[in-house]
Amino acid sequence: MIKRIRDIEQYLDRKHPKVIGVAAAEDQDIMELVKEMEKRSMARFILVGNSERISELIEKNNISKNTVKILHAPDHGEAAKTVVRLAKSGQCHLIMKGNLHTALFLKAVLDREQGLNAGKLLSQITVYDKPGEDGIQLMTDCAMAIAPSLEDKKAIIENAVELMRCLGYECPKVALLSALEVINPRIPDTLDAAVLSKMCERGQITNCIVDGPLALDNAVSEDAARHKNIKSPVAGRADILVFPNLQTANCVFKSLVFFAKMDTAAVIMGTKVPVVMTSRTDTVANKMLSIMFSIYLSEKSADSHS
Repeated sequence: MIKRIRDIEQYLDRKHPKVIGVAAAEDQDIMELVKEMEKRSMARFILVGNSERISELIEKNNISKNTVKILHAPDHGEAAKTVVRLAKSGQCHLIMKGNLHTALFLKAVLDREQGLNAGKLLSQITVYDKPGEDGIQLMTDCAMAIAPSLEDKKAIIENAVELMRCLGYECPKVALLSALEVINPRIPDTLDAAVLSKMCERGQITNCIVDGPLALDNAVSEDAARHKNIKSPVAGRADILVFPNLQTANCVFKSLVFFAKMDTAAVIMGTKVPVVMTSRTDTVANKMLSIMFSIYLSEKSADSHS
């Protein structure tokens, strides 16, 4: 069981570093990541984008051209398509979004014929340390599912549970969040939460305990749950926070990063190979943690197929 987000580093196989294809790699943060990951023997890189600009940055950052491969792409759209092709052909183990718009990157990832969709809903998951105690906590979805339907939320839960089990948590507790902890027909999220909780009870969602609706305070604080007389195996002990929509999740995620200065990692679930898709404003440290978690998932996937 991985109990702190930075512990992920000790679980990575340094003897067989993974190859990462980066789309639109002409970016200073990418260069810092290349230097740091290669110094730690965790990864090698194929840098796709404006080859002239990439070469300039490599020289500026004293990176040996022998340690990276550079592929030219005339524009960001072609760079995204190229890294997807590299992943599908087995030339890289995971792909990463560099300095390009998320929509353009996802267009290549989600392409029906040439993309990396594994036939499941893709969802983004943020990983961070549980405040005040040992353990990992997840929040989802902060970047992809704008207004998820009931079926989408089921898939989002299943993706998060799959990740949590990969991290060593056999039966994670899932909180379905809303503005309040009682069902209110005028707030559709509370109805979805009640239905999903019952679906879990009936075995339609497995390997976890689901409860909701829960407000954020009583999902993460046992004191808050006790004050509101909420009796639930999830209240105050949630491992996974499922938000009702992207706007809410994104605001809470950015509060963790910009107000609380917390370490976070971003993980995409539902693709054939791991995808690193961080915000261009994320810190280099958080981008590196996102890469580490994706490398870990790649190694887990390889183990399961061996």
